[in-house]
Amino acid sequence: MKIGVLGAGMIGKAIALDLIKYYSVTTFDNNEKKLTQLKNSNNDIKIVQADLLNTEHFYNWFNEFDIVVSAVPGFMGYKTLVALIETCKKIVDISFFSEDVLQLNQLAIDNNCTVITDIGVAPGMSNLILGRYNAEMKINLFKCFVGGLPKNPKPPFYYKAPFSPIDVIEEYTRKARLKINGEIIVKPALTDRELIEFNNVGTLEAFNTDGLRSLLYTMPHIPTMIEKTLRYPKHLEPILLLKEMGFFSKKKIEVDGTLISPLQITSKLLINEWMIGDEEEEFTIMKVEIEGEKNGVTEKVMYTLFDTFNFETKTSSMARTTGYTCNAAVQLLVQEQFTKKGVFPPELIGNDKNCFDFVMQYLKERNVNWIKH
Repeated sequence: MKIGVLGAGMIGKAIALDLIKYYSVTTFDNNEKKLTQLKNSNNDIKIVQADLLNTEHFYNWFNEFDIVVSAVPGFMGYKTLVALIETCKKIVDISFFSEDVLQLNQLAIDNNCTVITDIGVAPGMSNLILGRYNAEMKINLFKCFVGGLPKNPKPPFYYKAPFSPIDVIEEYTRKARLKINGEIIVKPALTDRELIEFNNVGTLEAFNTDGLRSLLYTMPHIPTMIEKTLRYPKHLEPILLLKEMGFFSKKKIEVDGTLISPLQITSKLLINEWMIGDEEEEFTIMKVEIEGEKNGVTEKVMYTLFDTFNFETKTSSMARTTGYTCNAAVQLLVQEQFTKKGVFPPELIGNDKNCFDFVMQYLKERNVNWIKH
């Protein structure tokens, strides 16, 4: 079994190092340094330096593989996925692009292709859990709170990012879609702030971001669905100031004869401020709440996750919780536990109890422990 992995970043690296235990793995990336670091971590992984923006080469590059995993940055995720579908391969995608992935369903069917998409932690596990209980009960309310944070926050931002600052800023600027009493409501990101107490870390602040994604269309019968991002309470003040002053704008301005967007400058300045160290302690915290009815009786379900940096494998919690969930989906395809053709976000995988239980067990074996309350 040959698997191609697109992207050698923090999460792509975790994916490759986990899959190489079972299969032949080749990782593609344009960053020579990241590829070398991956190769040094496990010499059995094959590496190919390639510009993945050149999608016209995909058929030749990926023809030999049985499954392809896309872990490219969000800004190039949609175009990458379209090109991968046209290679007629089985695909697992965690690029988390902003476009509507469901519009590629017919293309995947036409190419006899199975695509499992958004199969990370959030989106990902939150969808999977909702899909499982949607198959058992009439759901009235779904809430998800999630954050990846440094263990030792420092001013002024009290934050470190496990991925590019430009992707974080995209989350902060894209309008948030919520479902309230049967109606899709659009609000600015960073709104409806609330403080929530967590046993492991104390008080965190939650605010709106556009995290529901496919759930708005695959679960239209659920009247209220909300997802919020978690941060330390002092994080938002400088973010709101930068946003108000235009530092996140994509509109280019002229600086000494050169056209450049404020967002480009801001992301460059923040990359050192926000980029988490290779062995810096951090954690992923998450809470999923579901309320509904089963056989006429009110039911409440809650799942929580608290996962920390793994010192033994030197793998961040965000890489573990996202990458290993992705790899559980890879295993579903390898073992042909899921064989439908088309595009499938996690909620359409989780409605199958066998698939749900398999993913939970796969994560448990890697010490990513979801607790049901």
